[in-house]
Amino acid sequence: MGRWRAAASLLFTHLTKTSFPSLPPKPLFLSLSSSPAFCFLLARPFSALPSQLPIYPSDSENGSPYFSQQNHGFVSQEEEEEEIGKIPIKAYFLCTSIDLKSMQAENLSNIVPPSSRSSNYIALRYCDFPPGVTALGMNDKVSSCRYMVIFQYGSAVLFNIEDREVESYLEIVQRHASGLLPEMTRDDYCVKEQSLLAKDMQGGPDYIVVKTLDTDSIRIIGSVLGQSITLDYFVSQVDGMVEEFANINRAMEKTGTFTMDRTKLIKLVGKANSNLADVILKVGLFERSEIAWREAKYAQIYEYLREEYEVTQRLGNLDFKLKFVEHNIHFLQEVIQNRRSDLLEWCIIFLLAIENIIAIYEIVRESTGVSL
Repeated sequence: MGRWRAAASLLFTHLTKTSFPSLPPKPLFLSLSSSPAFCFLLARPFSALPSQLPIYPSDSENGSPYFSQQNHGFVSQEEEEEEIGKIPIKAYFLCTSIDLKSMQAENLSNIVPPSSRSSNYIALRYCDFPPGVTALGMNDKVSSCRYMVIFQYGSAVLFNIEDREVESYLEIVQRHASGLLPEMTRDDYCVKEQSLLAKDMQGGPDYIVVKTLDTDSIRIIGSVLGQSITLDYFVSQVDGMVEEFANINRAMEKTGTFTMDRTKLIKLVGKANSNLADVILKVGLFERSEIAWREAKYAQIYEYLREEYEVTQRLGNLDFKLKFVEHNIHFLQEVIQNRRSDLLEWCIIFLLAIENIIAIYEIVRESTGVSL
């Protein structure tokens, strides 16, 4: 027994003198159940106010009603970025003619120098700083000014002008306008400038994005919007004539005749012809912009907006309606002419009958005189 103890003692002494590699200390783990205070610190923070975020991530993904109520009325970041930098555009058709010469003479300080030979419009610029200021390039920044493009045929296109300011700018136009309409027609659009855009322009829902917004871009956009809003007016005028002829045709279908007099028909003929002449000559829907001919980037804007507003299709529909009106006018003119021809024929018959009666009377009188 003593020998075993001596051997064990020698073995223990040897092991204690032998070196072992040092091991990293084990991390200290505390049991949550063993420390109530520590458990309270690690718990989820709470507040007396209701949280605006979902408690679980799946609430937003699974369409939690609480999450949808909390986000109701908020605008997403993408929508906010999309709205930043947009310049509002408002197009008005307020009269049938505008005296551009008198308007140009009254607003010489605001006239934008023309870049083409076209004389059916002028462009005005209004800035909040003096025209000579060129610091920081503000005088050349289009988005820092307000623009108004006025066309001779009666439309005005306003750029970067708020709704509360529209009336004061339209009063400038109305002072030189003739044939003011009882109710103006309006159309809204937007343009956005992005210098980092890969292309010269890009279309969007109810707006257009351009790489560089300059005065020629404003002229091109204004020309298409001015033509579009004017085309709406002429289409409404022709629609009224089409409806009137439709009512006449319905009455003819029931009664077999119509009661329109020749004077009213001539007025309708004059109205249809004047509308067609205004569309072709004044509005210039068949003429291409000189600025668009000059540079390709303006041509892209011009063609895109004409396609966006379906100018060609609407012009084709207007032409079809005018042909319908023209066909009805020719038909009614023939009916009225036939009526006049019938009246003349009856007059001739009546005169011939009187002449025959007089001849018979003379023959009878002569025959009675000879017998006596």
